Amino acid sequence: MSDMQDYNSSLSDPASRKFETFSYLPPMGVEDMRKQIQYIVDQGWNPVIEHTEPENANSHYWYMWKLPMFGETNVDNVLAEVEACHKAHPRNHVRLMGLDNYKQCAGASMVIYRGETV
Repeated sequence: MSDMQDYNSSLSDPASRKFETFSYLPPMGVEDMRKQIQYIVDQGWNPVIEHTEPENANSHYWYMWKLPMFGETNVDNVLAEVEACHKAHPRNHVRLMGLDNYKQCAGASMVIYRGETV
C-alpha cells in the first residue's frame, strides 16, 4: 500500500491553498497553456479569462477580464489575452475557463497563473 501525500492547506495561509486540479502540478509553461487552450477551442467552448487577488480567491467572485471570447478559435489570440491579463494584474491569480454553450456550464476551468501572496 502506498502512502498518500498530505497537501497542507489552510484558510489563514493564502499561499497554501489549492484551486482545481492543475494547482497540484508544477506551474504551467506557455506550451502547456497552449495545449489547454487548444482543447477548449477544439470542444467548441468559449474561452473566458478571470482574475482575483489570492486572498479573495475562495470567498469572492472572480473579476472577468473583458468579455468571454465568443467563437474564438485562434489559440494565439486567447494566449495573448491571458498574457495581457497577467501583465495587468501580476499579483492576481489568473483563471482560464471554457464555457459550453449547449450544457450552459463551464466545461473546463483552471488557474494558469498563481498570484503573489503577501
